[in-house]
Amino acid sequence: MTAQSQFSGGFQNAPVQAAHAFRAAMTVMARPGEIRTLAGGEAPQPLSVAAGTLLLTLCDPDTKVHLAGAANTEAVREWLSFHTGAQLSAASEADFAVGTWSELGPLGAYRIGTSEYPDRSATLIVECDVLQQAGAQLRGPGIKDTAHLSLPDIPALQANAALYPLGCDFFFTCGDQVAALPRSTQISAEA
Repeated sequence: MTAQSQFSGGFQNAPVQAAHAFRAAMTVMARPGEIRTLAGGEAPQPLSVAAGTLLLTLCDPDTKVHLAGAANTEAVREWLSFHTGAQLSAASEADFAVGTWSELGPLGAYRIGTSEYPDRSATLIVECDVLQQAGAQLRGPGIKDTAHLSLPDIPALQANAALYPLGCDFFFTCGDQVAALPRSTQISAEA
C-alpha cells in the first residue's frame, strides 16, 4: 500500500461530512427498514463506500474493530488506523465488526452486553450484495406499522432479537446505501 492511498479516502470536509454521516447512521438505526445514502469516505477495497463512511464516523482510538474475512487486508488495516486510530481486535472483544454475513458468522462470537450494561455489545456492519425494502417484515420501535428489509439470515436475527435488551445491533451496507436493525426490532419471515 502506498502512503498516498493510505492517507486518501478520508472525509474532505470532516466536520460537515461526519455530521451528515452520523445523522444518516442514527436515522436508519432509529427507523429500522429505512435505507439512506451514506457517502463521504472511501475505504480500500473490498469495503463499500457506506461501510467505510460508517467506520470513519463511528470509530476513534478507543474503539475496537474486528475485520472479518476479505475485509482484513493490510490496506484496510492501515487506512482504518490512519483515519480513526481504532484498534484491531478479535470478534469477542469488538465494538464494531465489518464483513459479509458469512465472514462475520457466528453471532455468538460477539459481545451481547450484560444485564447491568446492555450497551456493551457489538455492532456489526454487514456488507450485502443487495439492500432493498423487501423481504423480512419488521415491527417495533421506530416503525409505524411494519417495514420490510432484505436480511441475510432471518432465523439468526430473530434469535438475536429474542435476547433483548441484550444482543447485537446491525448496519447493512451496499455501495453507498445503509440500513440498520437494532436488537429491539421484531422480525418475521417475508409477508
